[in-house]
Amino acid sequence: MITITGATGALNGATADHLLERLPASELTVVTRDPARAARFAERGVTVRQGDYDDPDGLRTAFAGADQLLLVSSNDPAGDTVRQHRNAVDAAVAAGVGRVLYTSHQGAAARSPFLPAQHHAATEEALAASGLAWTSLRNGFYAHSITWLTGPWQTTGVVSVPADGPVSWTARSDAAEAAARILLAAEPLDGPVTLTAGAAPTFADLADIAAEVSGRPVRYEVLDEDEWVARAVAGGQDERMVRFLIGMYQAAAQGSFAGTDPLLRELLGREPVSARDVLAGVVDGAGR
Repeated sequence: MITITGATGALNGATADHLLERLPASELTVVTRDPARAARFAERGVTVRQGDYDDPDGLRTAFAGADQLLLVSSNDPAGDTVRQHRNAVDAAVAAGVGRVLYTSHQGAAARSPFLPAQHHAATEEALAASGLAWTSLRNGFYAHSITWLTGPWQTTGVVSVPADGPVSWTARSDAAEAAARILLAAEPLDGPVTLTAGAAPTFADLADIAAEVSGRPVRYEVLDEDEWVARAVAGGQDERMVRFLIGMYQAAAQGSFAGTDPLLRELLGREPVSARDVLAGVVDGAGR
């Protein structure tokens, strides 16, 4: 039995769909805070169980019978992410889960300036200490975020950032498919594995690519952090979120997202989606 949390979201929902192409519905269980949102899986015969990372007792019941558990990282903005993940790991131990696969991030590090990277590192530590067989899927930075991390360059003609560095932009859809293939593989992958696209362009590179795919000049600049924040807030963005995102650019400047790995291409049997593909899609979409 494969059990998946977060299947009502984009990442693990896509993984569940890929699994259902290869497995009977009776071999899949999805766990969600709100079972009503998982109706599309229930209609196909998938077992749907209620589970909440803040309810350890309920998680033990939800995870019962799982040979493999695909654990999505929490996206609860008000929650204690590390505690929630530890609740899930402890519940997996109590339920006798065979292996936990966790959707981590390439830049996972305890001292990263990007807060989610710290949470991922702490979760990996909890898995390593649990005694469970585990796999950490260190996905590259999700490529759809290019559309907001590069700013409104289609309007301004400028990619403005507070810091720059290489990022192995990776499509969430590719990471989801890869997770399904890893779950179905004859031999498990142990510990951290890196799943990235084949290149790691900087924001300066993205500006050049944006110019090429749009056929118009696109300039690049690095701003003082305070100025960058002030411009973003003046443009209508939430200041708390803007300041949170600074950590991402700082981590990129430190090289946290620079590495690439051929594993994703090997799992997919094709070239992964690239940053150029994403930017070309943005241009095409704006032209419709």
